[in-house]
Amino acid sequence: MNIGAVDIGGTKIAVGVVDDCGRLLAHAETPTAPEGGYEAAMQRVAGLFESLGTGFPFEGIGIGCSGPVDPRSGEIGIVDCLPGWRGGNPVAWLGRRYGVQVAMENDADAAALGELAWGSGRGRRSLISVTVGTGIGGGIVLDGALYRGLGGSHPEIGHHAIDPQGPVCFCGLRGCWEACAAGPAIAARVLRLAPHDYPHRAGLTAQRVCELARAGDAVALEEVAREGRYLGLGIANLVTLFVPELIVLSGSVMDSADLFLPVIHDTVRSGCGLVPAEGVGIATSVLGRHAGLIGAAAVWHHRLGVAS
Repeated sequence: MNIGAVDIGGTKIAVGVVDDCGRLLAHAETPTAPEGGYEAAMQRVAGLFESLGTGFPFEGIGIGCSGPVDPRSGEIGIVDCLPGWRGGNPVAWLGRRYGVQVAMENDADAAALGELAWGSGRGRRSLISVTVGTGIGGGIVLDGALYRGLGGSHPEIGHHAIDPQGPVCFCGLRGCWEACAAGPAIAARVLRLAPHDYPHRAGLTAQRVCELARAGDAVALEEVAREGRYLGLGIANLVTLFVPELIVLSGSVMDSADLFLPVIHDTVRSGCGLVPAEGVGIATSVLGRHAGLIGAAAVWHHRLGVAS
């Protein structure tokens, strides 16, 4: 059984076809160009599917979409990176276009379902998927089912406070996990704290900080330890609150996970004394750069089929 997959982000939209073993058979992508509007984006999604040819028929379509979405109605909510798309319904649009059943989840929840079905969480019943990139998002699976909040809302795990003296976040909190530990925070902290004559200021990014740390740069090494501590505090909170079987880490910052994992493990060991934290696994994703599409296909299996 092949499933069409759509991964809608603020920068790009990817489409693909995924088989029931979680293998991506074909894929294509296009810039999101959100300013062009929702309807134009859906037409481009259809064009991408059709560009894959007729050799990949699909039984249904799964969607992972950035920001608040209503998984029951299929509507997009107020999404900062998709201005003007509120009320757009990719589930209904694609269902009409292709005559198949369609299911949609927030992209962080889709990632969690992908890990559960075909990734690092295969065979587990509870896991939390954490994506650390330009922001921090996550999906929570308990006893094999996605956890939903009031009215089906998606828990924003990147916005719990870990440092009351930390930077102010757009969410309204000071020192939330995303504001302290997402990729932009790494570079911003180095620029704020490094000596004025630090030679690597121009164009500094989180990726560059990690490269400098590997090369032995003292400022970057200090920041890697600080970032590991911030990541560890957030993960320790998740361990204490949920005690899942596994926490799976992904996203661009986690491309350098080996730099942060020792401090993360130390923080969890020292800070989770009231729960059996030693039994909670902490792993990186094995799904690779197409995890969004694989997760989108897993949404369909989880909601409308039987996940492999």
